[in-house]
Amino acid sequence: MKSYRFALILFVILISCEKKSKTEKAIDDIPVAIKVERFDKAFFETKPEDLARLKREYPLFFPSNTEDAVWIEKMQDPLWRELYQEVERKYSNFEPVRKDFDVLFQHIKYYFPETKTPKIITVIAEMDYNSKVIYADSLVIVSLELYLGKDHKFYQFPEYIKQSFETKQIMPDAVASFASRKIAKVTDKSLLSQMIYFGKELYLKDLLLPEYSDDEKIGYTEEQLLWCQENESYMWRYFIEREMLYDDDAKLKARFVSPAPFSKFYLEIDNETPGRVGAWVGWQIVRSYIKNNDVTLDEMLQLSEKEIFEKSKYKPKK
Repeated sequence: MKSYRFALILFVILISCEKKSKTEKAIDDIPVAIKVERFDKAFFETKPEDLARLKREYPLFFPSNTEDAVWIEKMQDPLWRELYQEVERKYSNFEPVRKDFDVLFQHIKYYFPETKTPKIITVIAEMDYNSKVIYADSLVIVSLELYLGKDHKFYQFPEYIKQSFETKQIMPDAVASFASRKIAKVTDKSLLSQMIYFGKELYLKDLLLPEYSDDEKIGYTEEQLLWCQENESYMWRYFIEREMLYDDDAKLKARFVSPAPFSKFYLEIDNETPGRVGAWVGWQIVRSYIKNNDVTLDEMLQLSEKEIFEKSKYKPKK
């Protein structure tokens, strides 16, 4: 009997691996050739007298109500030029990142065939860490000044923000921006809806970034991910016992879903927790829903958070 059971398990594993390899093979055969334009390089290597030409080439980045003197001052400012030099030192060869975009959009086109192949434009912006990568249908804009490495001297940000300022986070950030155009808007403000909305985003990263680890997808350290895995049942019990799931108090999103140095259970363990634990739990709920329901990806992304939860059969690991 034991021998039969082992053979059955092995057969299931082999079938699963074969299915995955077929999917990835189909994805590998999708033709994608991403083009990159280094606007950051063009801007800081353009002479002031050639600004008019640059504005004609990149009208998107030159609002009509901004005087030329502003751009010329930026071109010549020592701090901006030092930042450009740091970016150029890090990304003088952008080809490895471009290839990562090729692979990402092969996966996107497999699951969303109607998607256009965009052009990548790199910029040096105002260090807005809420908009590190912007997906805009035919364009993907990447702010390279926010991917110099979390310990870079220019960063005067809290640790929980800086830890995602690594090259490896460009693709997860691109998926997050892409996902905002594919996931149905949250229908209510309850904690559960917020959790599952971001759970959908993280599930998309499962599909579109299969070679990335879970901590890379959510922007955790390995230790932060382990904390969530070891405390999953405790967190779930906390939400249930305090009747938080359907509570629409805006403070709950800040406590458990939004980026933060830690999650706020208002207990002694708070400093040990990572931020966004609610998003992580929502991710597990969506994974459970997919496992227990026959539904297409597009259908799942449009379903209400309440329906996903009720049909997920989610049970936290103990």
